[in-house]
Amino acid sequence: MRFGMAMSYSGGFSEAVEEMSALEQAGLDIAFVPEAYSFDAVSQLGYLAARTTRMELASGIFQIYTRTPSLTAMTAAGLDFVSDGRFVLGLGASGPQVIEGFHGVPYNAPLGRTRELVEICRKVWRRERLTYDGKYYQIPLPADQGTGLGKPLKLINHPVRDRIPVLIAAIGPKNVQLTAEIAEAWQPIFFLPERANEVWGESLSKGKQKRDPELGELAVHASATLAIGEDVDHLLEAVKPALALYIGGMGAKGKNFYNDLACRYGYAKEAEQIQDLYLAGNKEAAAAAVPDELARNISLIGPRSFVKERLAAFAEAGATTIHLTPMAGTTAEKVKLVEAVRELSD
Repeated sequence: MRFGMAMSYSGGFSEAVEEMSALEQAGLDIAFVPEAYSFDAVSQLGYLAARTTRMELASGIFQIYTRTPSLTAMTAAGLDFVSDGRFVLGLGASGPQVIEGFHGVPYNAPLGRTRELVEICRKVWRRERLTYDGKYYQIPLPADQGTGLGKPLKLINHPVRDRIPVLIAAIGPKNVQLTAEIAEAWQPIFFLPERANEVWGESLSKGKQKRDPELGELAVHASATLAIGEDVDHLLEAVKPALALYIGGMGAKGKNFYNDLACRYGYAKEAEQIQDLYLAGNKEAAAAAVPDELARNISLIGPRSFVKERLAAFAEAGATTIHLTPMAGTTAEKVKLVEAVRELSD
């Protein structure tokens, strides 16, 4: 089992990098830098690359609509260069609230755009003279859509690797199927080991049937809040606001991917209640409506024996990396938690 951690996209980044350096020494395997609608992740990843030596560094995630495919490929190659081959290209569709609300571009065709973007990136990394005739991207731009002066070009620099690992954040059936077909890694959200195969097994199987053997086995990046101790059950309450935010507030009625996921997990009644409360502005009541069972089973919160059992459950369900959210205040406390969870996973 490998372990990672996402850096906060708000607050002091310099302090966060100092902390991440200490966590690297404690054995953390990979750091994720999110983007959302905060500072861009690229500049922060470059800074993190300069301050670390061993751990992998991943965008967590680059939104597929906000950069051209060629720029995404150039950026990934640049980050792979400055990190000496430690970069993982995390991609995702995000949602219409961010894409249309902050970037002002249409949120459409996430599946088709993701497939074409990955294909273009890999052509760029192989330093092929870039031509692409897709449904969503045509490179060079057709003459009747521009000046007619565009010509096929190839990346000037020689990338460290011609196959940078691609990780795709996906939870919908078709998105997961696509990810299993074309990506090196898959990142679901709110991974519930006992229901993972029931919810995603068919999609994963269909995607893997079309998978290029050169991609290797699909890595699965789950996430879990972490607290180890005999008296930490009360910390489950801290997990619920984030669940309520996503299940209740990340989208409108009928257009919330995370609410759909909660329903597929078997919590349809609770998901509806959470959404109604959240959209009515009652966030505290929405959080209180999150089932204890759901909060507990997607987390690593409890005595050492419980955490060890849950780690085994995650591994049995196919998780190869767990993104940790330690319930700790100081860097030293987080280091101890990382060391402990690594020990329990052995």
